[in-house]
Amino acid sequence: MELIHFMINEGVLQSAVEGLTTSLLLLVIALGLVAIVKGADWMIDGVVHLAARTGLSPIVIGATIISLGTTTPEAVVSVMAAWMGNPGLALGNGVGSIIVDTGLIFGLTCIFSSVPINRFILNRTGWVQVGTATLLVVISVILWIASPDEPTLYRWIGIIFLILLGVYLYAAYAWSRQSEDIITDKEEPKDKADITIGICWFMMIGGLILVITSARVLVPCAAEIATRIGVPSDIIAATLVAFGTSLPELMTAITAIRKKCPDIVVGNIVGADVLNCLFVIGAAAAAKPLAITPNFFTFHFPAMLIILYSFRFFIFMNRDNRFRRWQGVWLLSVYVIYIVLQYSLNIGTSAR
Repeated sequence: MELIHFMINEGVLQSAVEGLTTSLLLLVIALGLVAIVKGADWMIDGVVHLAARTGLSPIVIGATIISLGTTTPEAVVSVMAAWMGNPGLALGNGVGSIIVDTGLIFGLTCIFSSVPINRFILNRTGWVQVGTATLLVVISVILWIASPDEPTLYRWIGIIFLILLGVYLYAAYAWSRQSEDIITDKEEPKDKADITIGICWFMMIGGLILVITSARVLVPCAAEIATRIGVPSDIIAATLVAFGTSLPELMTAITAIRKKCPDIVVGNIVGADVLNCLFVIGAAAAAKPLAITPNFFTFHFPAMLIILYSFRFFIFMNRDNRFRRWQGVWLLSVYVIYIVLQYSLNIGTSAR
């Protein structure tokens, strides 16, 4: 319990980091980078072997198990932020995560890799991805019209989102079973016979824990060094912290590309977007009602919808079942414009 308290309590973690010498901070950062790379390796290998063993496609495992793991820390942070009276951070964490995952991470993935489109899965989970985000915005707009001075996501809305989360997870599993006969191009690992399902789960969960824990420790260490050498706090927030909170998903994407498994990235991004709406925001609203500040209607919600509907349109237009490099450039450009405007105009909450 002490370790969990240490990992999720920002104040305790920051105090521990401030007590380290610069040499120790550099050592922790070096070890953290090694651990996060190794953890991502284990996790992707576990997904590939589990897919081969169970008949589930890697995209489905990425959309359910991996995305659930990578969004759980964000849900914890959002619930704590809501409970401590910071609804902007709680809501911004969920909405901003969607923008980062689809704009930055998937955009980069399309630029550096040929990403396949599993139409059977994406024509289902892809619509859930867009639909949940649209549902969040529609509900928020209705609440704003009903109460323009103080629109609020109430507890009952959060509970409905959590119920929809359960429905989505069951549906994703059912869709994966239906798609088994359709997916015929899976490349089985050469050492499949030596890897049991139990070892696959150990590699996936162990790698996921290693990635998340390493990222959680690495970011404040890097921020502390930047502070000591005189880097302004706003620059740290806009670069190191924003990058660090995206590190688990980003390392998953990089490792999946390196191991020639880009479909895992697609599943992780789509699943994470759904979970950021239903799990992260749903759990935070169920813990404590979330006030919706005006900048969400004028800035964050529009940016999120532009990125998600662009993603959906690209799935529709790519008849050869491959995402194009220019589409990745478009998504990344929207994300960069969003970040530049956010920090140059000082608009609202952090992206993640």
